[in-house]
Amino acid sequence: MRKSQPGNAIRCGALIAALATLAAPPPAFAQNYPERAVRIIVPTAPGGSIDTTARVVAGKLAELWGKPVVIENRPGGDGLVAINAFISANDDHTLLFVPASTYTAHPYAHEKLPYDAERDLLPITNVTTIVIALCAPVSLNVTSLGEFIALARAKPDTLNVSAAAGNSDLILSAFIKSQGLPVARVPYRDIQQAPTDLAEARIHLLMSSYATMLPLVQAGKLRVLAVTSRKRVGIATDIPTVAEAGYPYLGLDSLIGMYGPRGMSNALRESIAADVRAVVEADPTIATRLATSGQVVDLRGPAEFAAGIKQIRDQLAAIAQTLGIKAAQ
Repeated sequence: MRKSQPGNAIRCGALIAALATLAAPPPAFAQNYPERAVRIIVPTAPGGSIDTTARVVAGKLAELWGKPVVIENRPGGDGLVAINAFISANDDHTLLFVPASTYTAHPYAHEKLPYDAERDLLPITNVTTIVIALCAPVSLNVTSLGEFIALARAKPDTLNVSAAAGNSDLILSAFIKSQGLPVARVPYRDIQQAPTDLAEARIHLLMSSYATMLPLVQAGKLRVLAVTSRKRVGIATDIPTVAEAGYPYLGLDSLIGMYGPRGMSNALRESIAADVRAVVEADPTIATRLATSGQVVDLRGPAEFAAGIKQIRDQLAAIAQTLGIKAAQ
């Protein structure tokens, strides 16, 4: 009997390995993703602007994918409830839909964090930017940020200011300190109460969602002094940006988008991002609908989204230095 030669055995083994590779199932992104229902976790209660956007996108993706796309609301805990539920799932069919502000300010608001954002929250696609505005009561008789600052200095310790928790609060606090403004900061457990107090001049400057203040603006009780967007946006083209007003320090793009779990391949993230772009761009009524909740469609793929998040993180790191705050480890 003829003995097998070592070289033949090696070639045979290589051939078997190659055939096994060909026979192996393709990576998840190359399959018909999703293979089953997709769950999207949202850190707010039903009915808010973030929830609305998530549901619009989920409905369109369900039509495209032919699989259910279910929204799961997990409000509370400064966003940690939703983030922990997302991380615990550890499943590429469970996604997270949050404003970047939900977690970018966490290192400066908590002594310890139960997650690592760069490792556990992988950017898939930004969907919208929420418009943040700085408003004052009409009764204060200021028409610009410059006039408000001049009034604060002319009447020290008489004006109160506030901001939505997270990025806005950090940025406004650092701005007040850097400008040496003699004003008092008023914290709110529920920022939804602040616009009414602003209209009644119990506070005198509020940095928060443009949409929450718009009804009182339209009623003639509030005046928008500037928006924090880095460029003028379609739903507020007549309002100057903070940079145009002379205060670029207050600039902030409030990004809202979708994230995948630790280990999700970039190819799968690119594929999902492409699908989101396709369904949003295919229906122009989506942009119109989201505009009513103070959002501007701002589609970005994984790399561009990650770059936008890094810009916010770098901005907050500099602000933390100004405020003397150390980041959680």
